[in-house]
Parts: sequence; C-alpha cells; structure tokens
Amino acid sequence: MLQRIIYTIDQLSKTIGHAFSWCALMLTLGTCYEVFVRYVLNDPTSWAFDLSYLMYGALFFMAGAYTLSRGGHVRADMFYRLWPDRTQATVELTLYVLFFFPGILALVIAGWGYGSGAMRIHEVSVNSPAGMPIWPLKMLIPVGGALMMMQGVAEVLRCVLCLRDGRWPARLHDVE
Repeated sequence: MLQRIIYTIDQLSKTIGHAFSWCALMLTLGTCYEVFVRYVLNDPTSWAFDLSYLMYGALFFMAGAYTLSRGGHVRADMFYRLWPDRTQATVELTLYVLFFFPGILALVIAGWGYGSGAMRIHEVSVNSPAGMPIWPLKMLIPVGGALMMMQGVAEVLRCVLCLRDGRWPARLHDVE
C-alpha cells in the first residue's frame, strides 16, 4: 500500500516535471531568436526578456517535486552517505518534520497570497513594453509548493519503509 502511494506521487511529479521541462526548450529558442534579431537584424524584441524569466520561473517552480522524487536536490552528504540506511532514514524523517514541511507550508500560504493578489489585478510585467501577464507565474508558487508537499509525503513514506525494511525503496528512473 505504501509503495503504491509513493509510486502514484512519483508518477505525478514525473509527469508534471516532464511537461514543464519543455520550458527549457522554449527558453532556449526564445533566447536564440532574440540574439539573432538583436545582433544580426538590429531589431530587438520587446518580449524576449519577459519570456525568459517566465519560462525559467515556471521551470523552477514546477520541477522541484520532480527533482525531489529523484533525490536530485543538493545535499551535504559527506557524512550522510557513510551512515547505515536506517540512520539515514531517521535523520531524513526528522528533518522533513522539523524543517521541510513547515517551510513548504509557509511557501504555499505566502505564495497563495502573492499569487492570488497578482491574479486579482491581472498583473503584467513592468520590465518591457510588451506588458506580458505575470500573474500565472505567480500562481505557480503555491501550486509548486503543494506538489513539493505531496512529494514530501512520498519521501516520508520512503523513510518509513526504510526504517521497517532496513533498505531504501527503489526510485523511479527515466531519462538521466
């Protein structure tokens, strides 16, 4: 049962992470186009800067849960990797409860206020004359936080399984 819950949450994180990974391609194409028209045609765009931070922001917010599901976040593991699996699980479980969940909950609550305020006024970018809407990006803050919270539940369940079985359960693998 716990394995099934972990698998379902990991699949959701994978699907959303893969969908938003296309932002990297759009970011690259938009930047290349801007460089070409700016320096070759001497005709810069009014929207390229906005596009770049919107795409990077969306990728950053929505890929966090995917990265967590793959164990890809930065970690100072000079000691951690030498510990037995059960000790690792105990430390991780403690850190999730004490720091991760309160921090993510604060992100979701504050992000909701920030994003809903931007949505209410239909906020647009003031960085360029294109006036691209940025409220959708701000609404991704609580959404990404909620996805991180769900993935955190899966990570806690991984810790519980490791404490029970003495070894870490397998993670999903995809393109690496």
